[in-house]
Amino acid sequence: MPQHIIVKPYNPDYPRLFDMEKERLVPLFGDNLFSIEHIGSTAVAGLRSKPIIDILVAVKSLPLVDERQADFEKLGYEYLGEFGIKGRRYLRKGGDERTHQIHVFRFDDEHNLIRHLAVRDYLRAHPAVAREYGELKSALALSHPYDIDGYCEGKEAFVSYLEAQALAWYRQ
Repeated sequence: MPQHIIVKPYNPDYPRLFDMEKERLVPLFGDNLFSIEHIGSTAVAGLRSKPIIDILVAVKSLPLVDERQADFEKLGYEYLGEFGIKGRRYLRKGGDERTHQIHVFRFDDEHNLIRHLAVRDYLRAHPAVAREYGELKSALALSHPYDIDGYCEGKEAFVSYLEAQALAWYRQ
């Protein structure tokens, strides 16, 4: 069955859910860990979102992460490798109704690390933009309840504009 796209009001438990998962993950990364951050819509108070905790991890070595694939799988994660983004390791938990996803990059991959953090911080600092984004996602979830490609395509222009605004704001 295809993924059911559901956008929900912000859940104040999201930060706690991130912290709980972070506690499980930090030992797997060990000394390879540089930083771990809560990103995505669930990291922005008040923002409507799919109820998926996005986790951004910076590491010293991607091959060392690859070596831990079986350990991540024991925690319920699918280990999907780069999954469309060069230099990333992508893991997801929960199958089609996923609850968590991890984006791992090398600590010096400034482009990918900064763009995720900039969007998160920009949305936190600009609640009107966050509200507009949440409304768009809600409308798309209603019009594309089982069409993740349609949902993503519907957000594409807004997300591109948002990322450009966020990066300019972040670099000020």
